[in-house]
Amino acid sequence: MNLANKLTLSRIFLVPIFMFVLLIRIPYGEYIAAAIFIIAASTDGLDGYIARKRKQVTNLGKLLDPLADKLLITAALISLVELRIIAGWIAFVIIGREFFVTGLRTIAAAEGVIIAASKLGKIKTITQIVAIAALLLNDFPLSLLHITFGKYAIYVAVFFTLWSGVDYYVKARKSARFKLE
Repeated sequence: MNLANKLTLSRIFLVPIFMFVLLIRIPYGEYIAAAIFIIAASTDGLDGYIARKRKQVTNLGKLLDPLADKLLITAALISLVELRIIAGWIAFVIIGREFFVTGLRTIAAAEGVIIAASKLGKIKTITQIVAIAALLLNDFPLSLLHITFGKYAIYVAVFFTLWSGVDYYVKARKSARFKLE
């Protein structure tokens, strides 16, 4: 197993540790959980970079990398809902988009159409990671209403999540071979 795949697997293994530390409510647990989340999230770009640089892109990596990303973000969102830090609809929109795009890409692939990851998808991922990290860190208020950066950032993440989902759909529809019936 190459280094890139080991990093991806480490991200998967950090997910239950992250949730456990966050949800057992120990002193400074949210900060420890935030550190685990940030470390896990940082392996996302690193594993892909290493795999491409070393020419070690594998089918296992192609399967595990998006799975690891979805597990980490989904676990964080569900935990934030359980802790009443975000509303359930926010988690539903973000997780629902992931199911939609994964399904769309699967259908497209069955038709011989590859929908590559887009810049919007990368922006979506970055905004989600920043928002979740900020919410975990109980960040500072930005206004007299005591709305924090994390609260603003999660709405930005929802915006990019929806926009990138629409973008994937439009790209799929533009392909002459893609049929969604």
